Amino acid sequence: MTETAVNWTSVGMFLAVLSGTLVITWWAARRTRTASDFYAASRGITGFQNGLAITGDFISASTFLGISALIYAYGYDGLLYVIGALLGWPILLFLIAEPLRNLGKYSFADICSFRLGERPMRSYAACASLVAIMFYLIGQMVGAGKLIQVLFGLPYEYAIILIGVLMVLYVSFGGMIATTWVQIIKAVLLLIGGTLMALLIMAQFDFDFGKLFGAATEKSPLGEAIMKPGTLMTSPWQTLSLGLALCFGPLGLPHILMRFFTVPNAKEARKSVFWATGFIGYFFLLVFVIGFGATALIPHGDPTYFTADGNLIGGNNMSAVHVAHVVGDGALMGFVSAVAFATIVAVVSGLTLSAAATVAYDLYGHVFNRSNVTEKQILRVSRIVPFVVGALAIWFGLLFKDQNIAVIVIESLAIAGSSTFPVLLLAIYWKPLTTRGAFWGGMIGLVVAIALAVMGPKVWVDVLHYSDPLFPLDFPTLVAMPLTFVLCWLFSITDRAGQDAAHDAAYRRQTIRAETGIGSEGAAKH
Repeated sequence: MTETAVNWTSVGMFLAVLSGTLVITWWAARRTRTASDFYAASRGITGFQNGLAITGDFISASTFLGISALIYAYGYDGLLYVIGALLGWPILLFLIAEPLRNLGKYSFADICSFRLGERPMRSYAACASLVAIMFYLIGQMVGAGKLIQVLFGLPYEYAIILIGVLMVLYVSFGGMIATTWVQIIKAVLLLIGGTLMALLIMAQFDFDFGKLFGAATEKSPLGEAIMKPGTLMTSPWQTLSLGLALCFGPLGLPHILMRFFTVPNAKEARKSVFWATGFIGYFFLLVFVIGFGATALIPHGDPTYFTADGNLIGGNNMSAVHVAHVVGDGALMGFVSAVAFATIVAVVSGLTLSAAATVAYDLYGHVFNRSNVTEKQILRVSRIVPFVVGALAIWFGLLFKDQNIAVIVIESLAIAGSSTFPVLLLAIYWKPLTTRGAFWGGMIGLVVAIALAVMGPKVWVDVLHYSDPLFPLDFPTLVAMPLTFVLCWLFSITDRAGQDAAHDAAYRRQTIRAETGIGSEGAAKH
């Protein structure tokens, strides 16, 4: 297996998955007539189905390939990514899921602007959403290009263009209905494929974890250190900042939040989080086995898996694919390849749909035209936006060709956790929050998070090649997230003009709707 060899089993399964998703898009396009159909799948998705779709949204290429690669290379410290990512879901379940469903319509800007100034809040929400979406999208596109380059022998540039064209097709014609069902099918395939890989790996060690860890310790260049902390995270502040990004970042990602508008009521929204937490937790257990299995089973020096200079073909991100080949030969590798491909197109489709909602619904419909446009006009713009986003994604994918995808994706989580999450939480639960406090607190927090991310070691040194970073932490969450909370508080308590009877009445109306669901958008019948 070389970078240019074609794996025909993979190609066959790739074509099967591609055909299936295009059939779903054709079916969904026939059912997509209104903005509710396009953005929220008519609000007819059940909690169980939405839980699977959220799982599909959350388990991206960087999660499946990236975290298993971190465990393969660093062992115990790679698990920190898994633990951090899981901690945020109970918060989402208990604090945000129900009010999010009751207050929102198509985007998280609906919640921020429910009782605060609509134009400034939608402007801020659009900026924060588009920044997080583009960072996340770049990571997926680069991962997609590398994966298809290695597996199918396609040049990187062609792979990027293929993914870009597919994501435009899925979103422009099928909207949320197609994106949701592609996510559901992808999540099921991912859980089945991951389970099969974990069982085959454990079978190599008589289903004894002690033997698996012993073999990993013996094979790893780090030796026994692979079972101890400190191989990747050398500073507790780095670990804490990363943990905050992983924990609170998903709660601010617009394409995850948008999922809660597809269910008919708050009860189904809570069920969504319950199922998603279970599926994601189970999959992370599988990734744990796959990562250590890759360390123990991929034979070092074998030209099937390693280049002449001793590096894993395709980089460490391909360790999960290579261990699939070790335990299941070309058939399992082909299946994993097809699932990984479905993972990528599903996630980029969700991101593109979220961008379409932000530009068409928030900016075009409510900021630039002050709500003086019809739903049909907004829907028309929504079908155009994916072409622009697709072109940008292809361009960025080519520009960031050699960058680490895990770093790019976690930077997007850090920015979302530092800006979007604090404003969203305060907008729902903190009565004194004013428009001035939310807008300036969120905007300054967003700018600071981006600036610190660029000045940190992962971008300033690794990407821009300066000798020393201007900011010592890889991810800015430890500084930027508390700063956003403090600025929202400071700008709000000094805003006497915003603390009046109308402000209090708006908060009471919001609380009643958030807790009871009275007045929230219902499911459409077809």
